[in-house]
Amino acid sequence: MTDRPTRSRAATEEKTGSRRDRTPPPAPEPLPHPVADNHCHLDIADGDDWFGTEEAIAAAAQVGVTRIVQVGCDLPGARWAVEAAGRYDALVAAVALHPNEAPRLAAAGELDTAIAEIAELARDPRVRAVGETGLDHYRTGAEGRDAQVESFRRHIDLAKRLDKVLMIHDRDAHDEVLRVIDEEGAPERWVMHCFSGDADVARACLDRGAHLSFAGTVTFKNADPLRAALRVTPADRVLVETDAPFLTPTPYRGRPNASYLVPLTMRAMAQVRGDDLAGLCAAVDANTSALYGPW
Repeated sequence: MTDRPTRSRAATEEKTGSRRDRTPPPAPEPLPHPVADNHCHLDIADGDDWFGTEEAIAAAAQVGVTRIVQVGCDLPGARWAVEAAGRYDALVAAVALHPNEAPRLAAAGELDTAIAEIAELARDPRVRAVGETGLDHYRTGAEGRDAQVESFRRHIDLAKRLDKVLMIHDRDAHDEVLRVIDEEGAPERWVMHCFSGDADVARACLDRGAHLSFAGTVTFKNADPLRAALRVTPADRVLVETDAPFLTPTPYRGRPNASYLVPLTMRAMAQVRGDDLAGLCAAVDANTSALYGPW
């Protein structure tokens, strides 16, 4: 297996002068029923002393997070995700070009070639999802959005042709994401990763057959609209994720995230919904299996 890609959020922050406490938070109390982390980036390190892959998987298993969807969102990350899923039983892979990759590749004349490689990688049985693809109006301006839409449409087609889950990144682009989904036709199985809309957006996605995956953002103080969305999501459509090493849940917001912190988000989700924790964990676990199949 090739070494993990060396992309590092910590290095980026150091260049911009930002400083954070990168001490790993303590392990939370284990969950009463196993769940899966439905979206994780083990290939993105968060400091030189952060978890290695085996450590991250083991730490997660100790608190009841026994399965992880490893998401590769550029070509090096996608290649590594497939290799990692072949090596570690706890992992399955998702591969795609992140929407912020699409304009860069298009400008270099490399988008077609990159999508062709993603298509080849996606044929591997260890790859259960095409994602994260979608639209991002936060980091990409108007000049790059045509490339994002083109890439999104081609990933939708790929997911449908290969009968894979479609995993969508949607940042500040709710209406446009749904417009493209309506025009292309939604796959049988699709997920709004790190769902960020309110209850109305949630209903619009659910009406089109989506599963909604909630990250540590649901614990943030200013996330009342997101918590309202969680409340209207049926138990058979709800998922949990980290998006690690990003979006660490309260009370450790700003520190690095990893799959072993899923219990913090799960407990917050159960409280928001008024659900029994064990029952919600069982539902999330079943939903994950229904989407991605057995590990």
